[in-house]
Amino acid sequence: MRLFVFSLFLLVFNSGAAEQKQGSLAEHSRIKDAIGLVDAWIDSLLDYGQVPGISVGFVVDQELIFAKGYGYSNLENKVRTKTDTIYSVCSISKLFTSIGIMQLRDSGILTLRDPIDTHLEWFDIQSGHLQSGPVRVGGLLTHSSGLPRESDFPYWTRLDFPFPEEEQMKDQLKEQTTIYPAETRFQYSNLGFALAGAILASKSGLTYQQYMKQKIIGPMGLENTRTYFPTKLLGDQMATGYAGLRRDRVRKELPPFDTAAITSAAGFTSTVEDLARFASWNFRTLSDQDDTILEGNTLREMHRVNWVDPDWKSSWGLGFSVSQEQGETVVSHGGACPGYITHFAMLPKFKIAAIALTNAADGPASLITTSLIKVVGSALRSLDKPVEAPVDMDLSVYEGNYSTNVWGGEIAVRVSGNELSAILLGNPRAPLGEIQKLKYLQANTFVRMEANEPREFWHFELDESGQAYQFKRHQGLYSRIE
Repeated sequence: MRLFVFSLFLLVFNSGAAEQKQGSLAEHSRIKDAIGLVDAWIDSLLDYGQVPGISVGFVVDQELIFAKGYGYSNLENKVRTKTDTIYSVCSISKLFTSIGIMQLRDSGILTLRDPIDTHLEWFDIQSGHLQSGPVRVGGLLTHSSGLPRESDFPYWTRLDFPFPEEEQMKDQLKEQTTIYPAETRFQYSNLGFALAGAILASKSGLTYQQYMKQKIIGPMGLENTRTYFPTKLLGDQMATGYAGLRRDRVRKELPPFDTAAITSAAGFTSTVEDLARFASWNFRTLSDQDDTILEGNTLREMHRVNWVDPDWKSSWGLGFSVSQEQGETVVSHGGACPGYITHFAMLPKFKIAAIALTNAADGPASLITTSLIKVVGSALRSLDKPVEAPVDMDLSVYEGNYSTNVWGGEIAVRVSGNELSAILLGNPRAPLGEIQKLKYLQANTFVRMEANEPREFWHFELDESGQAYQFKRHQGLYSRIE
């Protein structure tokens, strides 16, 4: 992920989606131009990647400056996605479970160094390593417990999704074995977070679902976030999940599922709007403006690296994935459940967050958050730069998508201030690439700039209505796609 350093403003959060997108920052011309580029690129993913539906959002502190749905939440009935379309967010659930555990820690009910069998009397797993210490609460949150990845059931691969009930998980646990000594290596573990959820229930006197609703989801104001799959809304507000593309380029519709004992690891459903509220809660809490759910110091602790593998390739906070990209801290988590791929990423230092939710088992969620941060982040960085004098002409006549019809893919041309920007479309497996800047020269001719140096000429031809229908570069012709 390419990241940028820029100054940001404190903004007022509006609860409604329409109001969120009409804030002052969202209306800035440089932000609107950047969003226009990302919008064209995301839209292309629907066709080139044959992704059914995508919902995205970009947050600056307390403002959701961009939110949009693309494609369909249900293909058969042609139900369009929206910003309040509900998706399974799968492992993003772990963030909420981790917050619950830290609430118990701050209340003095447990410590992160406690062996988990002091809180779950039934915890009984075979140790595969004589030199291992106990499995501790903190190890569950950092995936360093030594536990296997899953409870021993094939719930991810069978179409009936046989997630275990808690008693089944307890019984099967006795037949499982740790895979490495505790606190020696990273191993992502849904089983570990299932146990963290069981601890929450055991120590609070509430069910896991009750705890989440009363202590976290409700106080955050997350109106469309649930600890279960809302089957009654499936095919309408709840997006239908689709399998990965088959050889014949067809996607299979997948049935709903009940994560049962694995809910605290993978069972949540949510929306772009609610995850934007979650991001804004993070930023308020980190700034010590909101201590209703966690103290700022506790959330900062969760956002710090609490575990680094001996090879320095894996690092983790408390529940959150924490990494460093180009010297800046990225706090994130992805989700992958049958029919859904999602991603949530924040740069806490700059109070920005990107959200991407898809209803495809191979959806490009992390590519979208990376691209949003790259492009919109760059625009935010440029807000304090002087505005160049506008070009005395209507640049919108050149906007459109162009193709050679030979090599595949497209070039999207959009207005960016007093120049044009061009991006390549057509690779659904790569983030948004280089943005080419085109400065007006003369007579429908632009020059592509690179490192402030002219590189090549683009000459547009206009039809009788004054709209560009093709351009030429390197002697090649690119025709507008209608």
